[in-house]
Amino acid sequence: MFKGMNESEARQKILEAVAEYGRTYHNAGEYKTGDRIPYAKRVYNEDEMVNLVDSALEFWLTAGRYTEQFEKELADYLGIRYCLAVNSGSSANLLAFMALTSPLLGDRRIKPGDEIITVAAGFPTTVTPMLQYGAVPVFADVTIPQYNIDVTMLEDALSEKTKAVMIAHTMGNPFDLSTVKAFCTRNGLWLVEDNCDALGSVYRIDGKWRLTGTIGDIGTSSFYPPHHMTMGEGGAVYTDNPLLNKILRSLRDWGRDCVCPSGKDNMCGHRFDKQYGELPPGYDHKYVYSHFGYNLKITDMQAAIGCAQLKKLPGFVEARKKNFAYLSDRLQGTEGKLILPEPCPDSDPSWFGFMITCREGVGKNQVVRYLEEHGVQTRMLFAGNLIKQPCFDEMRRQGKGYRVAGELRNTDRIMQDTFWIGVYPGMSRAMLDDMADRIVEAIEKEGI
Repeated sequence: MFKGMNESEARQKILEAVAEYGRTYHNAGEYKTGDRIPYAKRVYNEDEMVNLVDSALEFWLTAGRYTEQFEKELADYLGIRYCLAVNSGSSANLLAFMALTSPLLGDRRIKPGDEIITVAAGFPTTVTPMLQYGAVPVFADVTIPQYNIDVTMLEDALSEKTKAVMIAHTMGNPFDLSTVKAFCTRNGLWLVEDNCDALGSVYRIDGKWRLTGTIGDIGTSSFYPPHHMTMGEGGAVYTDNPLLNKILRSLRDWGRDCVCPSGKDNMCGHRFDKQYGELPPGYDHKYVYSHFGYNLKITDMQAAIGCAQLKKLPGFVEARKKNFAYLSDRLQGTEGKLILPEPCPDSDPSWFGFMITCREGVGKNQVVRYLEEHGVQTRMLFAGNLIKQPCFDEMRRQGKGYRVAGELRNTDRIMQDTFWIGVYPGMSRAMLDDMADRIVEAIEKEGI
């Protein structure tokens, strides 16, 4: 097959064949009414497959040139100084929180028993790192129909133990960053933006439009298949703060002090001539650990896919916005039975999904069952009310480990009455029309 070819020529032949394979066998079939409509789906073409195989042929496997390229290009897209690729959005949240516990932060470091303001209506891994470390999440309620933190509860959630605010932009809809940022600045608190569902959303603050995830101290992203772009598994954590970047990198790479990437040595020129902790002088700097860290790097194959996806991201974002707007228009007239989602003021969301809350007298379970039976995939707002999940059973019984600021009335309502459907870029107009039609049929059914 490769007779008379050098390695470069052989590789090119393989990649051309992969591209043809992708065009031939991975084209999505045309949607027909009655087909199942998923809430999310990978959107890709032969570009991702070529990059994946190109990386595989190198057989570096761990983080390498594609990872470096991805981190640089994502940082450029976000307009931020530092970006680290990690193996999942959950790992990104873990690193974001754990970075704030570093001794390098002095008096501002989070210690066990310190409090973090957050919400219970969201995904568990925003909160899990706090609990695992021994910090205390303080849950504030959210608003409907924006589904983000109720900023009027911030002062009630504040105590002398508060060290940070860590919350997500729900379904791509930015939370009130102006108010939250000002609150954090006023009280000397860290702000972590869980941006996993909001990549590409923008918010106007201080008269300037900025991408979400770049306004707080640390932002996080997920590249799990349903998200705004994908590399299968994967995520990113990013910041403009050089010290936080140093800590994040250390935590991601086993907790080591050395910044040399895999396969490279002595970039600092001082590998064997310093003394750290109580280690002997001249101990190999590649094996000095300044934090209790992890190995949370991605593989270069994942990053290769991410590089191809990044080129498509602006188009993905615009498609999500258009799909959301079209669904909003198609569902006008249902407001007597449904509460439709609204963007946060001063924002232009890159929507992850289309949230719907059933009004009194409309049974969410019946609506959802009708949609699922007629091929429309639905999802809840993740945990609903996180503190009512089984993982909180022991803490609820003991009455410790977390705190609630006021009441979680809207959070409980979301748990009972709210669901969402997709707006992913691969949706056709026919799919959007059929989803809207099924929703109208569901709320008009007798008994609902």
